[in-house]
Amino acid sequence: MEHSILLVEDDEILAENIQTYLERKGFEVTVCHSAEDALEQLRVFAPDAVLTDNSLPGMSGHDLIQKLRVSAPDLKVIMMTGYGNIEDAVVAMKEGAFHYVTKPVALPELKLLLDKALATERMERTLSFYQEREAQKSGVQALIGESAPMLNMKSTIGQLLEAERRMANTDLPPVLVEGETGTGKELVARALHFDGPRSKGPFIEFNCASIPSNLLESELFGHEKGAFTDAKDRRVGLVEAADGGTLFLDEVGEMDLLLQAKLLKLLEDRTIRRVGSVKERKVDLRIISATNCNLEQMVQQGKFRRDLFFRLRIISIKVPRLYARADDILLLARHFLAQHGKRYGKPHLHFSAQAEELMLSYSWPGNVRELRNMLEQTVLLAQHDTIAAHQLNVCHSLVDEPLLQHEPFSSEPRAPINGVEHMNLPEVERDMVRKMLDKTDWNVTKSARLLGLSRDMLRYRIEKLGLMRPDKRQW
Repeated sequence: MEHSILLVEDDEILAENIQTYLERKGFEVTVCHSAEDALEQLRVFAPDAVLTDNSLPGMSGHDLIQKLRVSAPDLKVIMMTGYGNIEDAVVAMKEGAFHYVTKPVALPELKLLLDKALATERMERTLSFYQEREAQKSGVQALIGESAPMLNMKSTIGQLLEAERRMANTDLPPVLVEGETGTGKELVARALHFDGPRSKGPFIEFNCASIPSNLLESELFGHEKGAFTDAKDRRVGLVEAADGGTLFLDEVGEMDLLLQAKLLKLLEDRTIRRVGSVKERKVDLRIISATNCNLEQMVQQGKFRRDLFFRLRIISIKVPRLYARADDILLLARHFLAQHGKRYGKPHLHFSAQAEELMLSYSWPGNVRELRNMLEQTVLLAQHDTIAAHQLNVCHSLVDEPLLQHEPFSSEPRAPINGVEHMNLPEVERDMVRKMLDKTDWNVTKSARLLGLSRDMLRYRIEKLGLMRPDKRQW
């Protein structure tokens, strides 16, 4: 590919020599003899790089760089300067120039610098593309759901983002995202980053349970060469990599107490010290942590630092389990069915009524992740457009019945039915649903809310269990 270079040089002989050499090497070169002419040329011409002398008639190369920094901040500029004026070139680099070369110009060295500048520009453009693509699929719009619990959570996120936009600085408060495995805690963290004021910075994710605790410190804070046996080179940790952006610590409850103390220092002082170093480094980042553990209980048991717990949860967001978002189950299922159908070349798939009933009645112990992964297998093996109930590979053996776990009056002792204390699950469910309906005078909407179900799910259970009002009237 032929790259275009704008050469700004008032020495006509030198300009001609540089132009001839670069054109032989495959570049397209446009020559201007003043900074003013170069700015005019840039109105109609978009070069890949600019090569400019510092000492020009009228506006200097230094002034040109300052103007380009405003009008074309991504454009790579290389300054040519006399040997005695290197200090001016260094100042220009601090203000945005990519590099400099001293006169008399070594043409092969000049080509190497141009190749390096163009390679850097391509890499930055590629990174920008991927960052923008990631941002498009990682904001609040990626949180699919219209149920009351999801709308409440989205409202909380929206209020937080709005408050952050009004902040005078970007020293954002830590956020603790709590929820069961598979509920989408990472999506919440990404929404806070990519829709927040640090969206242009990096988003670094780290699972605290993914590597042994003895390697965790080096992974997070980096190390110096020779800090330990295998430290053959200096390494920057993830905390430094997240400088200017967000560090997302998933499964933060798995972090040992020693590292918890260092994380607390990071939160308090915004400083870190690499393993094996005596020098502290300042970092500017936002920390979002997530856990599926009961951190309050861990604090009481001495497994998690009390001061760190309160520091991490300045803002707390709870992600609801899928079973509590019953109105979203079919919405998510259809979304994943379309997504996987597009991937596997099966765009016309749909669920049968029995398949939808099964998904509504199942408790989803693995939450949204289980639903997504189960449907991928279903789509992959589907031979017809209609997905039947028997094609849904749900894990009944892993179910902890939500009605038993989460119903609001579970602390009250259950009276035995017919003198039998140990009942099977359908009998327990039937008794529980009937008691709640009797308690609310068969108000289905109120009963569903108290049981943590949607109205449609409760109606389905009433029909399945054959329940009727005491006066024999249909509900």
